[in-house]
Amino acid sequence: RRARPPARRASAGAAAMLTKFETKSNRVKGLSFHPKRPWILASLHSGVVQLWDYRMGTLIDRFDEHDGPVRGVHFHKSQPLFVSGGDDYKVKVWNYKNRRCLFTLLGHLDYIRTVQFHEEHPWIVSASDDQTIRVWNWQSRSCIAVLTGHNHYVMCACFHLKEDLVVSASLDQTVRVWDISGLRKRSAAPGSQGPDELMQLGQMNSDLFGGGDAVVKYVLEGHDRGVNWAAFHPSLPLIVSGADDRQVKLWRMNDTKAWEVDTLRGHLNNVSCVMFHARQDIIVSNSEDKSIRVWDMSKRTGVQTYRREHDRFWILAAHPELNLLAAGHDSGMIVFKLERERPAYTSHGGTLFFVKDRYLRAYDYASGRDNPLVSIRRPGSTSGPSTGARSISYNPAENAVLVNSDAEGGSYELVVIPRDGSGGRAEPSVSLRGQGQGAVFIARNRFAVLDKAHSEILIKNLRNEVTKKCTPQVPSLDAIFFAGTGSLLLRSDDRVALFDVQQRTVTAELATPFVKYVVWNADMSQVALLSKHTVIIASRKLEHLCTVHETIRVKSGAWDECGVFVYTTLNHVKYCLPNGDSGIIRTLENPVYLTRVSGDAVCCLDRDGKNRTLQIDPTEYIFKLALVKRQYDRVLHMIRTAPLCGQAIIAYLQTKGYPEVALHFVRDERTRFNLAIECGNIEAALAAAHELDEKDAWHTLGVEALRQGNHQVVEFAYQKTKNFDRLSFLYLIMGNTDKLQKMLKIADMRGDIMSRFHNALYLGDVEERVKILEEAGHPALAYATAATHGLTETAERLADELDELPPLLPDGGKLMIPQSPITREENWPLLTVSKSLFEQAFGANAAAGATAAEQGGGAGAMGADDAMAMEEAGDAWGDDDDLDLGMGGDDDDGEGGMGGDDDDDGSGGWDMEDLELPPDALAGAGGAGGAGEVESGPFVVPTAGVPAAQRWASKSPLAAECAAAGDFDAAARLLHRQLGVVQLEPLRSLFVEAYLGSHAAMPAAPGAPGGSLLVPLERGWTESSGAAGTGAPAVVAKLSTLEDDLRRAYKLVTEGKFSEALRTFTRIMQSCFMLVVETRREVDEVKELLSIAAGYASALRIELKRKEIAKDDPVRAVELACYFTHSPALQNVHLALALRAAMSSAFKAKCLATSASMARRLIELAPAPKVLQQAKQVLAACEKAGLSDAVELKYDARNPFVTCNGTFEPIYKGSKTVSDPACGAKYSPDCAGQVCNVSQVGKVGADGSGLMVSHSQAR
Repeated sequence: RRARPPARRASAGAAAMLTKFETKSNRVKGLSFHPKRPWILASLHSGVVQLWDYRMGTLIDRFDEHDGPVRGVHFHKSQPLFVSGGDDYKVKVWNYKNRRCLFTLLGHLDYIRTVQFHEEHPWIVSASDDQTIRVWNWQSRSCIAVLTGHNHYVMCACFHLKEDLVVSASLDQTVRVWDISGLRKRSAAPGSQGPDELMQLGQMNSDLFGGGDAVVKYVLEGHDRGVNWAAFHPSLPLIVSGADDRQVKLWRMNDTKAWEVDTLRGHLNNVSCVMFHARQDIIVSNSEDKSIRVWDMSKRTGVQTYRREHDRFWILAAHPELNLLAAGHDSGMIVFKLERERPAYTSHGGTLFFVKDRYLRAYDYASGRDNPLVSIRRPGSTSGPSTGARSISYNPAENAVLVNSDAEGGSYELVVIPRDGSGGRAEPSVSLRGQGQGAVFIARNRFAVLDKAHSEILIKNLRNEVTKKCTPQVPSLDAIFFAGTGSLLLRSDDRVALFDVQQRTVTAELATPFVKYVVWNADMSQVALLSKHTVIIASRKLEHLCTVHETIRVKSGAWDECGVFVYTTLNHVKYCLPNGDSGIIRTLENPVYLTRVSGDAVCCLDRDGKNRTLQIDPTEYIFKLALVKRQYDRVLHMIRTAPLCGQAIIAYLQTKGYPEVALHFVRDERTRFNLAIECGNIEAALAAAHELDEKDAWHTLGVEALRQGNHQVVEFAYQKTKNFDRLSFLYLIMGNTDKLQKMLKIADMRGDIMSRFHNALYLGDVEERVKILEEAGHPALAYATAATHGLTETAERLADELDELPPLLPDGGKLMIPQSPITREENWPLLTVSKSLFEQAFGANAAAGATAAEQGGGAGAMGADDAMAMEEAGDAWGDDDDLDLGMGGDDDDGEGGMGGDDDDDGSGGWDMEDLELPPDALAGAGGAGGAGEVESGPFVVPTAGVPAAQRWASKSPLAAECAAAGDFDAAARLLHRQLGVVQLEPLRSLFVEAYLGSHAAMPAAPGAPGGSLLVPLERGWTESSGAAGTGAPAVVAKLSTLEDDLRRAYKLVTEGKFSEALRTFTRIMQSCFMLVVETRREVDEVKELLSIAAGYASALRIELKRKEIAKDDPVRAVELACYFTHSPALQNVHLALALRAAMSSAFKAKCLATSASMARRLIELAPAPKVLQQAKQVLAACEKAGLSDAVELKYDARNPFVTCNGTFEPIYKGSKTVSDPACGAKYSPDCAGQVCNVSQVGKVGADGSGLMVSHSQAR
C-alpha cells in the first residue's frame, strides 16, 4: 500500500464530528466495539488485529497470525472471544484474555470479507469471495450450513438481532435475505443427529440455496452495480444497502415479500458501508469519496456530511449501547459521536433549570418534581434541524434564562419565564434571539455575549439592545464565563483571565489548559476550572490552589457544602480537597453530570436528560478535610463512629504524618509494626513483633527501643534474635555482671572463643582471659596477660612452656575493669517520646502503663505518665527528692507528683491523704492540673512537609521533571512508555544533570550534619509564589541552547568533521527527551528539532560507513554515497556536498549513469560557480561516453526509498518498515527488537505514545 500523508481535520463546509479517539495505522478494514468495556477491535490491511482502549487512548494488545489483510472482526456478546476473517481463507476465534488464537475454521476457498457472532446461539456467519456464506458452530468447531446462490463475491453477511434471518450483499448487484429457522430447530435437539450427519445434511443440495436449514427468503434487486454492504434495522422490518452505484437504498419487508422504499443519493464514489443508528432515526454511510454522510430516515434526506482530505472510508461500526460510532479509513480509524449528549443546565437555590426536548424544565431538589416551563423555540421556526443547547444562564431577579447554542455559528435565546406559576408548557412572555457565544447574565438587567469575529464583549439589556462594548486585551479570546456580578472569566488557548466589565480591565490571570467548564462554590470564594483531563482549583482572584490531573476525560463537577469539589470522569465520581488531595468516591456505569452535592446524596443528570440521585459515602473526604483543617475533635469523632478502613486511608495518614491515627485502623500485623515504629509506640510494636516473630522485626524493634532508652525491650529483642555480642555489650553498659557471667557460660557452651574473650574482658576476669588465650593456642599472649596482671605462678608456668624466652613487658600495667554505671534503674529516659492527642484519646497511656507495670515495678511510674511528669518537673532525669510537695506555691508540681507516683513508695512521712479538701478546691486543682499538663507537655517535633522533589514527580507526565526530582525510575518508565526507550546508559548523564540543575547547595548552620543544605529550584518561581512554589522544577536543558548546538553541528558537517558532528546530533536528540516547554508552538519546535537531529544522525552514519569501506569495497561505497544524497533532513549546502561526493565516486567507479544523475541533481541546486562548472563537465563526459554503469548498483533513483539504519540497504516504497518511536529512524522488519543505532536508546518496532515535553500536551 502506498504511504499516505496524515489526515487533516474535516474540510471547510463540512460538519465537524465530535472525535473521541483517533489512530494512525495501516488501512482499517474491520471494526467491532466491545459491548461492555471501552474497547474497540480494528483489523488492518497489514494482517494485524489491534485492540484499543478508546477512553484511555492506549493500545491494549495486537494479534498477528493472519497471513494477509484481515477484513472482518467481531466481539462476542458475553464471552471473552472475538472472531476474525482474512485473505488467507481462515476464520480464527481468539480469546483476548489468554491473548491467543483458540482455533481456526477452514472451508472457504477465497478471501473472507466479514465475520459475525450470533447474539444467542454459538454461531458465526462468514461471507467470502468464493460466492458462499457459511454458518459455523464455534463450540463444535464445524460448519453447519453453506448458503449458496450469489454468483459473485459476497461482500458482507450478518445475522438479524432477534429473528432467524441473515442478510447478505454481493457484487452480483443483489441483496439476499436468508431464512435460517431450520438451523435453530436443529440446534434445539442437538442429540438427535451426530456430527457426521450434521455435516452431510449441511452439504446436501448445496446447489438448491444451501439445503433445508437455510433458504433464500427474498432477493432484493435494484442496484445497478455491485452491492458492498447490507444491514438490518435493530427493531423495524427495514434493510439498508450501499453499492458501487453510489446509492444508498432503503428496503422494507414483511412475511411474504420485500420491496424498495427509497434511494438516498449524494455520495460521489462507491458506498463502502451503511447502517442504521442504534438510538436515532438516522442512517449513517461512508464511501470511497472520503466522506461520512448522515441521512434522516423519515425525510430521507442528507443532514450532515463529514469529510477527510486524503483518506477513503471502508468500514463503519456502531456501539450496541452507547452513542458511539467508529469508521475505518486508509490511514487508521476514528471513534466519534454525531452530537453532544451533555445537557445544558444551571442550578439556583433549590431548583435545577435544564433543557430537554426543546423545553426549559425546572427540577425541585426537595420534592423531586420535574416541570416543563416554556418552549425555547417558537412554533413555526424555520431554522432547520435544531442544534442542542450548550449552556444556560439564569437571572433570578427577572426570572429570565439565556440559552446558548452552536447553531448558526453561535447564537443565544433570551427567555423570560411567566410568573403565573401555571407550570404548563406555556409560551415565554419574552423570547429574543441574537448571534454570539456564551451569553451570560452579569447584573439584574444586563447580560454579556461574546462577538468572536471582532473579539468584542457586548453588554446588552433585557430588550436585547447593546449598551456597551468592551475589547479586552486577551489574545485568541474564544469564550466567556460568569464570575460574579460585573465580572467575567475570559478563556484563551492557555489561560483564563478575570475581567472587570465596569473598569474594562483584566484584573487577574491564571495559566491553565484549555478550560471547558467553570464551577463556582456557593460564596464565590473558590472556582473550579475543568479542562479535558485537568481540574484546577483557584481563589476568587485566580490565585492557584491546586491541580489534579486525570488520565480520562473530566465531565462535570459541583461543590460540597464542606468546601470539597466533587467531580465526575467518564467512569468515576471523585473528590478534590483544597490542598490538592484527591480520591475516588464511587464508580459509574455511565457518565453523569453533577448538579448538586448534599451530604451523602449526589444529584445529577444523565445523557437522556433524566434527573438521578446517587448515594455516596463522603466519610473519606470529610475525614481528610478535617485533618487538613486540623479539626482534631471531628477527626476523633469520625475515628470512633465512622467505618473508615482500607489501604488508601492508611497510606494517606502515614504520608501526612499521622501514623498513630493509621495504627488505629490497621489489622495487618506487619503494617501495624511499621506504623508503631514510625510513631515510636514501643508497646504496640512489641505486640506486633510477637505476632510476626521475624528476625528483621525484632532487630528493628531493638534499634527503636535503644533510641528511646527502653533497655528492657532491647534486651528482649536481642534475646529473640540471638544477637549475643550486642546482648553482652548491653549488659556491660547496664552494669549487670550477673547476666554477663551467664553470657560467658553461654559462649563457652557455644564454643565461641571471641565471645568468651569479650565477656571475660567486660567482667575484668583476668584468669578466664588467660585460660581462653592458652586454649586458643596463644601461649605468648597468655603469658603477657598473666605477667601484666600479677598472676606470677601462671606466668612462670607459661614461661616454662614457651619455646623462646618470654618477651620483655613494659612496667606500669593496670587491670582493665569496666566502670560501674551511674544509675542502675530499670529503664533509661534517654529520649522523651510524646503521646500525641490521638494516642491519648485512644487510651494508649493506660495500655502503656499496664504494659510497663507488668515488666517491672520501677518502670511503672515512668511508663504510664513519664512524658508529662518529666516535662512538668523541667528535668528529664528528675528524682522523687526534687518534687517539693510540701511547698504550697507550686500547685502544678504538687498535683503532678501526686498523680504520677504511688502512695506506697517507701518514702513515708507526707500523709497527704489526711488532708480534707473541699470538692470545689479539688475540682479547681484538677482542672488546673489538666490544663497544665496539656500546655506544658513534651516538645513534639513539627511534622515534615512533603519534599518539593516528591511534589514534582508525583503526577508529572514529563520525564525531565521526574529526573529533576531524582525519581529516575519514574523517568525511565515514562520514556519507555512514550518513546520505547530500553537503553538508559546514554541518558545517565542527562538524568544526573537534570537532578543537579534543579537543586542548589546552600551553607547550613554551624554544626549541622552534612555541612550544606540542598535547596530545590523551581521553574518560574517569584515572590508571589510563596512557600507552596510553582510545583515545577527548574530544567537544565533549554530549547534555545539546543538550537545553538544545532547551528554548531551544521558547521561541523560543513567542515567535514563527521564523527564530531554525529556525536553532537546524537546529544541534541537525546537532550530533546529531557526538555520541558510551555506552549504548543514550542512543542512543535522540539519535535522539528528532534526530527532534524535524527535525520542528520542517520545520514552521517551512512557517510561514516562509506569512508570505512571505501578502499575494501568501492562498489558498496558508491551505493552508500548515493543513499547519503537521499537523506531528507539535509540542508541544501550539505546536499550539494553529498551530491558532489557521490558524483565523483560514481564517476571513478565507471558508473556513468549514476554519476550523471548526481550531476543533474547538483546542477538543479545552483551551487557555487566552480562546483557548477565541474558538474556540467562531468555530465558532458558521461553523456559522451554513454550513460551506463560498469557495475550493477543496488540503487534505483526513480523508486522512492528510505535507508535501513541497521543494514544500510534501501527500503523501497510499499515495503514494510519498522521504526524507532524515540527518533523515527526506519528499519527493515528483520531489525525489530534491536536497540536503535541512531537514538542509541530506543527499541526498534516498539509501541510508544509519543514525545511529551509540555503539560499542554496532556490537555
